[in-house]
Amino acid sequence: MRIYVTSVFVDDQQHALEFYTTKLGFEKKSDIPLGEYRWLTIVPPDQKDGVELLLEPSAHAAVPAFKQALVQDGIPFTSFEVDDIEQEYSRLWSVGVKFVQKPVAAGEVITAVFDDTCGNLIQIVQRGA
Repeated sequence: MRIYVTSVFVDDQQHALEFYTTKLGFEKKSDIPLGEYRWLTIVPPDQKDGVELLLEPSAHAAVPAFKQALVQDGIPFTSFEVDDIEQEYSRLWSVGVKFVQKPVAAGEVITAVFDDTCGNLIQIVQRGA
């Protein structure tokens, strides 16, 4: 068994696609119209056949309260691994990504957390620190 796709709930799929591709550097993999919404997935440019991230509409009634509670408690919805967190933090900061936590060592990892402008906090992680 393998992970094929995982989701992040987004308030606006087009806005999310622009943020995740232009700011974070992911590439669009699938874009299939499904009525009001789309099956819209992204992948890292060097892992086109890897796990896909679905930009899932926050349409279910339970999602807004769930997302708001996570943000209020400072809990990231998901994590992305990076090789050099200081370099990635600087790159993202320079393109306007707003961080709510600068890089901090936590045991064998360093983490930083940013606002994805789609209603989520997202964590970047450097392992083996």
